[in-house]
Amino acid sequence: MASVLLRNVARVRLGGRLKDTRIARTSDESYIRYIMTSRARLEKVLEELQKNPYYDKYAGKIAKLQQTSPDEFLQRVERQEKARDKKEKRAAKLYQTEAKPILEPGVQAQEARLDNIMKVDMIKDKTKEEIIEIWKEYHKQKDCICGTMTPEQYDMMFTRGKEYSTFLLPLPREQGYEFIMCQFYGSEVHMTPLLWYQTHKENAPECLTMIHYTELRDDKGIILMRGEFDTKLLQVQEAQCLANELQLYYCNDNKHRLQLLETFTQKPNEFKHMDLIAQLETISLEAPNNIEKK
Repeated sequence: MASVLLRNVARVRLGGRLKDTRIARTSDESYIRYIMTSRARLEKVLEELQKNPYYDKYAGKIAKLQQTSPDEFLQRVERQEKARDKKEKRAAKLYQTEAKPILEPGVQAQEARLDNIMKVDMIKDKTKEEIIEIWKEYHKQKDCICGTMTPEQYDMMFTRGKEYSTFLLPLPREQGYEFIMCQFYGSEVHMTPLLWYQTHKENAPECLTMIHYTELRDDKGIILMRGEFDTKLLQVQEAQCLANELQLYYCNDNKHRLQLLETFTQKPNEFKHMDLIAQLETISLEAPNNIEKK
């Protein structure tokens, strides 16, 4: 009897050791899998970060954080990914309700008519200066921006717009910059966030549409501009910023900006987003004064 009990005790102890060994082995295997998964994820994250136009600027700080605290580095990236996913879902929801109708290839754009928004007969006898003031007053209480152009400015903009029909404009935001794609269509310029343009191309919902009215070109020597923007996406100052940037690229002969237009259109693989941001600092010193501020 005693020998049986001893054998049972031995079996229990042995079983316990075997069980402990299995637990230890399982824990080790889980830890190894965790390390391998984290390493693979880290490599994938770094690969994605290197595609970001700001990567070179912050590469040193990224490398330091990666080496000193890889877990914290991954947590930060995960938070950014969650914020981005939330933004994309919100954008997708908005797109479903505000997408443009599909533009049929080859269809000529209809030129906007001034008499659709105001009584042209009442301003025909006014001077150029009076019309400009009336145009400003008319838009003061509306969710849009307005401005005027000379015929020469208009011709330069839309001649260049035919050659460089799409382009990117950097828009300062609270956390860096957002790139806005602009596209010329008839006498209008349509703008949409780059993220939406990449997904929906020319049918992406717009954040700003600049419409140009040419009826007073011959008699008064002015082109009237009206910029309608989505108040859920842009503030009035941001819409003005985009309109100013557009004119500085398309209405003057700055060689550096012309080179950016050329590179974006002809050599997209050589185009660098950071060059646009560098130009934004010089643009702030040259902003045109024909866009009405509110």
